Amino acid sequence: MLVVHVHVHVKPDSVAEFQRVTLDNARASLNEPGVARFDVLQDQSDPTRFVLIEAYKTSEAPLAHKETPHYSTWRDAVADMMAEPRQSQKYESLFPEEARWQTPPRAT
Repeated sequence: MLVVHVHVHVKPDSVAEFQRVTLDNARASLNEPGVARFDVLQDQSDPTRFVLIEAYKTSEAPLAHKETPHYSTWRDAVADMMAEPRQSQKYESLFPEEARWQTPPRAT
């Protein structure tokens, strides 16, 4: 299981729109066969800072995610909303075991 944390700093006047388009992307991402989870977190002390936590079932799944129309739409929509370039860190999940990952309900 590959887990990616994407750290995003958004311009203050773009927070609401960033939330909207990012939640659209997250919901669509949950329908991808290689995505186990796609969490969107907002910093309580600084609402311009977000962390996207993306859990992929295979090493190929992140590339497949980046080839989807909803990712392209998100990427293009948020480009001018960034206060600084987004940064990502990749992790290997050690616990819980892959069989215990709970896949959230699919978006409708």
